Amino acid sequence: MHEFDLICIGSGPAGQRAAVQASKLGKRVAVVEKQANVGGVCIETGTIPSKTFREAVRRLYAHDHEDAGGSHSGPTRPTMERLMRQVAGVVGREFQVVHDSLARNDIKMFQGAARFVGPNELVVSGFTGDETLKAKKFLIAVGTRPAESRGVTLDGEIAVTSDSLLNLKRLPRSVVVVGAGVIGIEYASMFAALGLKVTVVDKRPRPLEFLDHEIVDELIHQLRKLDVTFRCGDGLKSLEISDGDRKQALLELESGKFLIAEMVLISTGRVGCTEGLGLEVVGLSADDRGRIKTDAHFQTAVPHIYAAGDVIGYPSLAATSSEQGRLAALHMFGEESAPLGDRFPIGIYSIPEISMMGETEEALTAKKVPYETGIARYNETARGQILGDHSGMFKMIFHRDTEKLLGVHCIGSGATELVHIGQAVMLLGGGLDYFINSVFNYPTLAECYKIAALNAYNKIQLIRKVQKLRQSQRSD
Repeated sequence: MHEFDLICIGSGPAGQRAAVQASKLGKRVAVVEKQANVGGVCIETGTIPSKTFREAVRRLYAHDHEDAGGSHSGPTRPTMERLMRQVAGVVGREFQVVHDSLARNDIKMFQGAARFVGPNELVVSGFTGDETLKAKKFLIAVGTRPAESRGVTLDGEIAVTSDSLLNLKRLPRSVVVVGAGVIGIEYASMFAALGLKVTVVDKRPRPLEFLDHEIVDELIHQLRKLDVTFRCGDGLKSLEISDGDRKQALLELESGKFLIAEMVLISTGRVGCTEGLGLEVVGLSADDRGRIKTDAHFQTAVPHIYAAGDVIGYPSLAATSSEQGRLAALHMFGEESAPLGDRFPIGIYSIPEISMMGETEEALTAKKVPYETGIARYNETARGQILGDHSGMFKMIFHRDTEKLLGVHCIGSGATELVHIGQAVMLLGGGLDYFINSVFNYPTLAECYKIAALNAYNKIQLIRKVQKLRQSQRSD
């Protein structure tokens, strides 16, 4: 019997960070991972491979885009092997980084599927049999898997999920993406950049509803230029795969429309991998999406058991999952820590990429908060011209009266990096005056902050002049 202070079930961002933090506190820690390698879905099939695949696609698209004289005429059709070569290398190195981090912190690793058999006891079923582990504390960080779609049989070749997509042997000519969430839109944009015929289907009226609508409109515009078709407000009714040498998918939509494609990507959400954990043994349960409920400290209804990462639901980001794991480890061992809060950046690695921090115009309008926007276009900056990104757009939202920064929204090259300047200013309580009085390197995309700030400043000053004039007229 092995005994520990903490056992983390899952070695993704949440489990890894919690394990390392607890080890730094002098605790004896173990990590249980059912996959062949540590790192969880983040490295196995999710964040790292998908973003590396995107980079391989982006480089190929940029090269062919330049060869076509700036007008996209369809890239040379690559092989899946060529695209995946870079992915395999990066994934392998990331596995090693996580493994070394855990080993360097004297964290014991167990491979196999974990299940609770008592309040403080786990059985890990691995290739070499069962092992019993005991601990004072537990962190459930098992991540998620693609949700099943009713009436859809996935064969991993014609009908796939994001977890099986990168195992394809060849690229199809046409793809239907069912689900216009983050994963669906990311892959739809990658396929479109490769010159595939792409159709996006979603029951919701528009993709990525949580984003600023102006940013989403720009994304849709750019994807439509690559011949992406959007079937929003419509859902998948049935899916059949034809027999024969050349298999194809026949999709019937709820509206009665039929679509034919060589591949279908089902991207209709994810569910927690909590089945088989034996939660009932310790008095816990998961909801219908496999998620575990926690409090602000990531503590479950059972005090010595915590949960973090995608398995607890929103926001389901690698960055926030990592921080959740760290904070959970601090709390469970009595260390003080600030709460995670609800202000963090969101990055969407479509082509072009998108990032945001803070409030959207739609949310502020609903709350009746007075605000003004400042806009900068990449084609207004020298760096945008150098990069050849003529369609990038950057927006800041300021409170009209206090001039505090309320939101940053960007679509274009480097958006997920650019947003962090706004994040720092916002979290430190800064506003318009910072950007007006600061000097940014030239030529950089960071100049967008200056351009957008001046744009907002001019609008606010004009509004104040008009208000002052009206007040003066009323006084007369």
